[in-house]
Amino acid sequence: MTVTPFDEMLLDGGRPRTTHAAMFETLDGLGAAGLSERARQRDAYLDRHGITFTLGERERPLPMDLVPRLITSGEWQRIEAGVIQRLHALEAFLADIYGPGQVLADGLIPRSLVTTSTHFHRQAWGIETPNNVRIHVSGIDLIRDEAGDFRVLEDNLRNPSGVSYVLENRRTLAHVLPEVFTHHRVRSVSEYPERLLDALRAAAPTDIAYPTVVVLTPGVHNSAHYEHAFLARHMGVELVEGRDLYCRDNTVWMRTTSGPEPVHVIYRRIDDDFLDPVHLRPDSVLGIPGVINAARAGRVTIANAIGNGVADDKAVYPYVPALIRYYLNEEPILPNVDTYDLSDPEQREWVLGRLDRMVVKPSDASGGYGLVMGPWATDEQLAQAAVDIVAHPRGWIAQPVVTFSTCPTVLEDGRMAPRHVDLRPFAVNDGTNVYVLPGGLSRVALPEGSLVVNSSQGGGSKDTWVIDDGSADDRHAVTEAPEPTAGAAVPWPVTVVPKRDNSPTSHDDRIVQQERQQQQSEAPQGSISC
Repeated sequence: MTVTPFDEMLLDGGRPRTTHAAMFETLDGLGAAGLSERARQRDAYLDRHGITFTLGERERPLPMDLVPRLITSGEWQRIEAGVIQRLHALEAFLADIYGPGQVLADGLIPRSLVTTSTHFHRQAWGIETPNNVRIHVSGIDLIRDEAGDFRVLEDNLRNPSGVSYVLENRRTLAHVLPEVFTHHRVRSVSEYPERLLDALRAAAPTDIAYPTVVVLTPGVHNSAHYEHAFLARHMGVELVEGRDLYCRDNTVWMRTTSGPEPVHVIYRRIDDDFLDPVHLRPDSVLGIPGVINAARAGRVTIANAIGNGVADDKAVYPYVPALIRYYLNEEPILPNVDTYDLSDPEQREWVLGRLDRMVVKPSDASGGYGLVMGPWATDEQLAQAAVDIVAHPRGWIAQPVVTFSTCPTVLEDGRMAPRHVDLRPFAVNDGTNVYVLPGGLSRVALPEGSLVVNSSQGGGSKDTWVIDDGSADDRHAVTEAPEPTAGAAVPWPVTVVPKRDNSPTSHDDRIVQQERQQQQSEAPQGSISC
């Protein structure tokens, strides 16, 4: 039976929803030729600013769709509350399993499921963070099912990437399609770097008045290096590689032209295994020998914490609703997608008889790799999946095929057609409050009929709007001020107010000034992956 996906913009019959009527009218008025021209301007803008994405051996402009995704204030309040609730439970779970282990003693989750996770690191046991935060930055992937309800697809608690998409998508869309903003008041996303920096500073050792924060990158050949440089630049901190840092007397030092300087917080964008060759992979040349000792001594904070991956292991995911009830005594606000634990003999037998109707995922993989999409798999692929599951049931989970919601997406010829989307809200925890970036990253499966939205598998992204309805809960809402495209009609009056001097007067002004200086000196190079 074919299931009709939930279309977020159009009702049955092709009429736009009330919330999307003004946007639909603007896009429809441009027509295929107009949208095709704006797509050309978009690609030129992204290319000029060095915002590229590496797919295989090829660099191309960031795959951003021109049609923004709209989320109402009421929908966002539920998403935000659900993400915060989930993070509180997962923080408690990580503190528990790397500490007293009460959840394991109570048998809520099998001890073997935790200890056999490839991302469970005994080296992290007993390390306490200054503000009791292990998940400083998270990306919780959501989908909207056939009924239009949001569900959690998976958690990303190690090095979630893609937030630079969010900020660059907003800036790019405002540049090439300013008229689409005319009838909407959209909550801003520009404060994310400030929020992230505040949270990282709050995680510093408690005796440090002015902590030094760095962003640790594997290097320029990493597919997400653009994002690493983007965040370091916008936070105003150093972007470093492992060779720029060293440990002495349980303190991390940064090599500078004026001599060594102590480092107090490392926002690392490299995987656990490569972080410390003393305790983890001895052949790693990307990490910092002894950094785990420094963290254990309380002299440096590693964000995100080592060992977080056990909490976003796909085999642990089915237990998260129970963890919310266990630690918070609350019912989950956002439900999971139905998931089968293949280490359970009964569930495994049931799934093996229905593989052609299931999505089978490796429990420790990411980026859309290793998926077996039952309805579209060959007999040989299904047979191999069955062999793999029987040989190593702990390494796999299965889910029924959920038809993601769709949003109109501009094709290469300028026409609009529905494509499946998911949503990754990014959350930043400073130990006191959890800030959820309004909207987050909407990823879109560009091939027709595809449900795989990962950029590494050919997916793209959309600018995601959270609409301010003027309620008290939207106190952070602002109206975005789109930057007009040269030659494009500006649909509202523009008043230029001269400044008294050339110094920046706001965070956004500083960003614009920094970017202009950067463009004059050299175009940033790199790519983004998520």
